[in-house]
Amino acid sequence: MPTQAKLLTTIQIRRKGNLYVTDCPSRSVLDHVTSRWGLLVLLVLLDGKHRFSELARRIGGVSEKMLAQTLQALEADGMLLRTVYPTIPPKVEYSLTPLGGEAALHIKTLTDWVEDHISEVLEVRAQRAALRA
Repeated sequence: MPTQAKLLTTIQIRRKGNLYVTDCPSRSVLDHVTSRWGLLVLLVLLDGKHRFSELARRIGGVSEKMLAQTLQALEADGMLLRTVYPTIPPKVEYSLTPLGGEAALHIKTLTDWVEDHISEVLEVRAQRAALRA
């Protein structure tokens, strides 16, 4: 028979998040997934496994510190799998978990939309800037 603590944990794990509630844990997951570097890491990993240095090269402008922090946060949220191979020097690869893959596909839809409509956005920005001048 399950204990009350295990039952509560199971209920908490299965509950749906509510981003509009201040202390909802889904907010921190959203922060990690939609952060400047989190988005790009997830998108790059849609192509398959990558080592740290490969990720850094593919994602222009990210510092090693920010990339490391982003990878740690996404791994802690269950979005990434970090695989360490017992070699000298150690080889570490990052890949998407099923959860991370699902999130990355949603992000790809949004980023594809942004790339498809960037000329329209830039045109509106220019028009607004001209009105203010």
